[in-house]
Amino acid sequence: MQTSKKIVLCYRKIIAADAEKTWDRYVFESSFAEYRMQAQYYDPEEKYSSFSALVQQVPAAEKLHFLVSAAVTGYIGQLNNKVPDITDNLGRTCLLFDNYRFEIINSDSNNKKTHQVAVNFFTRPMIWHDTIGQLLLLSSSQEEKEGTEWDTIMVPVQPFLSIHTLKENT
Repeated sequence: MQTSKKIVLCYRKIIAADAEKTWDRYVFESSFAEYRMQAQYYDPEEKYSSFSALVQQVPAAEKLHFLVSAAVTGYIGQLNNKVPDITDNLGRTCLLFDNYRFEIINSDSNNKKTHQVAVNFFTRPMIWHDTIGQLLLLSSSQEEKEGTEWDTIMVPVQPFLSIHTLKENT
């Protein structure tokens, strides 16, 4: 009998000026507006227009990741704990998340086109049974019982989706 593994997946969703989906546009617009407002606190004289320069010159500006995340919290709630964009091999949105982390990748107060953020979604723990070709065979960790039938999903391995944590079950 193969040992099952409990995993948490991380999906890194990058949102930039060229975002086309409505939800992505809202996150982009709201996070940029909040960034501009919050950055003024760390740089009232507006010496550093870019996020990287601001963080380099004012290390406390690292808090902008957290402060700007408040602008997107409502949009995260609209997802109803479903990881966006990732579907199983049947085309269904199938991964649930309980945690996420927002981060500013790049921004410039004077150039909206450079604004880029990421939302990292961390799935609920799942059982990883096997990898079949390019598909992960997964089931809910709440179903973990010896000798039972499993409800499974098959999720394609794809860019920006990775195994965040792994625990071997014996």
